[in-house]
Amino acid sequence: MFAQRRQRFLESMGPGAAALIQGAGLATRSNDTEYPFRQDSDFHYLTGFDHPNAVAVLRTDAGPAFTLYVEPRDPEMETWNGFRPGTEGAVADFGADEAHPITSLPENLGEVLRGVDRLFHVLGRDTALDARISELREQMRRGSRAGAIPPEEIVDPRQTLHEMRLRKSPDEVEILQRAADITLEAHHEAAKLSHGGRMEYEVQAVLDYTFRRRGSAGPAYGSIVGGGANATVLHYVQNDQPLVDGELLLIDAGCELEGYASDVTRTYPIGGTYSPAQREVYDIVLEAQSASIEAALLGGILPDVHNASVRVLTQGMIDLGLLSGSVDEAVEKESYRKYYMHGTSHWIGLDVHDAGVYTRDGQPRRLESGMLFSVEPGLYITADDEAAKPELRGVGIRIEDDIIVTDDGPMNLTEAIPKDAPAVEAWVREGLE
Repeated sequence: MFAQRRQRFLESMGPGAAALIQGAGLATRSNDTEYPFRQDSDFHYLTGFDHPNAVAVLRTDAGPAFTLYVEPRDPEMETWNGFRPGTEGAVADFGADEAHPITSLPENLGEVLRGVDRLFHVLGRDTALDARISELREQMRRGSRAGAIPPEEIVDPRQTLHEMRLRKSPDEVEILQRAADITLEAHHEAAKLSHGGRMEYEVQAVLDYTFRRRGSAGPAYGSIVGGGANATVLHYVQNDQPLVDGELLLIDAGCELEGYASDVTRTYPIGGTYSPAQREVYDIVLEAQSASIEAALLGGILPDVHNASVRVLTQGMIDLGLLSGSVDEAVEKESYRKYYMHGTSHWIGLDVHDAGVYTRDGQPRRLESGMLFSVEPGLYITADDEAAKPELRGVGIRIEDDIIVTDDGPMNLTEAIPKDAPAVEAWVREGLE
């Protein structure tokens, strides 16, 4: 899989080109402790190398096509921090044609740049590396009479890589489906804890436990576990308040598996039963999501997916007494944004908000087979909204699934996670058995 991706990227570079693709380093959490390592998504996509402080060099000139610069084997450091593949493993296990210690990259850069017409490199990420490249290009200019010609242009490799990442291969879809299956189990366990007297962090803990128990790396993003009015806060991550029977619990949580994210939101009735007002809002959001999924067609555009939800939600706001007038008027004036203020979709993949542009030549891009995105409409009525009926205040509902475009129509990777109200209530009531 990784070799095929590198070959596609090499072909896109054209002749006489070199690329420097940087991996991630360790990030300080506090003082002398670090966050768990997570590889740069572009680097992972091309190499599968899941260790810090590495750089890949890809070439279409006379040099080796794929070279890895990595941390060398070091028994003392490995005693403290764990196994390193080293240069030997970079070749034997990750398919590099050559491998060198990362410390030798600055001195080898001159050879990498010599005779190269174009350099693919992300400027601004590593100022020391940028400075070394600038220094070497200037040295080559001064020595041009001796035939040392520097690269004429520096190209951002993400322009190509992110287009590649946007269309998921069958291998990627298989991983994403497994991630969705793990997320199903995690939501099921969380639903069973959705009862008064529990704490939001208890629910978060069972999500994290299930993600790890099933072999994923853990959450793909900061899990949102918001009870009551906290469900109306779009990116609520404190997750430290008690659950109250009769209120709602919005859970936005997905796992990361082999680098790939799932992204799922469900809104559970704390105690096991939606109130009539909650159910009315819930059914509006579910209808909106269904309309948007139906619009997720090959050749369509994401604005149409979004607008399908907007029209259903806006009609629902009028029916609930939150807005007045016609749907067309509310949509034109965007008055619906008081209660639905975010977009309906974003790309999903190696990043939960994945790479890939949304427009081309100023126009929304057409949906193609293999594109994966969220469909996540919601309604959020704050607890202090005096324009809303008392029974609606503090109600926040979002329903989100992961949709992939296929030649045969939209495919919902997370469809097995219940969202019809009776099935959701049944899940929650399992916790009382």
